[in-house]
Amino acid sequence: MKNYFLIIFALLLFSSFSSWSEDNDKEKIKINLMLDNWHKAAAESQFGTYFDLMTDDAIFIGTDAEENWNKTQFQAYAKPSFDNGKAWSFKAIERHIYFDKSGNMAWFDELLDTQMKICRGSGVLVKIGKDWKIKHYVLSMTVPNDNAAEVIKIKTPIETIIIDKLSNKEQ
Repeated sequence: MKNYFLIIFALLLFSSFSSWSEDNDKEKIKINLMLDNWHKAAAESQFGTYFDLMTDDAIFIGTDAEENWNKTQFQAYAKPSFDNGKAWSFKAIERHIYFDKSGNMAWFDELLDTQMKICRGSGVLVKIGKDWKIKHYVLSMTVPNDNAAEVIKIKTPIETIIIDKLSNKEQ
């Protein structure tokens, strides 16, 4: 009898895990499609579509140390590029998606083929109704480890000024 309950319990546990896994697979498909459409909207200079896929309180952090924008600031920065039909073109070449226990929040990282060569994007997504939206996105350029010293040499004069400015701001 004891074994019978253990078997029933194991079957229930497995079936609920299987259902949760299937739900996550479906949500991963939706998220992949949404992120691909977000990148496509930029490549096609579709300003409304691009920014509609972000929450109203979204944050976008770009590759420059001073690019930390709320949605309104990012829209102001990006609008001229979209208006000129020359936004950016990013294509995901690898992506990983993870979920919290509720299934209403996800985070991801992706490698992107861009005009800057390989970049890394990462972000936080929230589910609003049945749709996923970007709440926080970070874009960064990758640097091969063997070339880090060369890159640091280029960055030093520019970023030393930023470090000093930000360090003095906190005092």
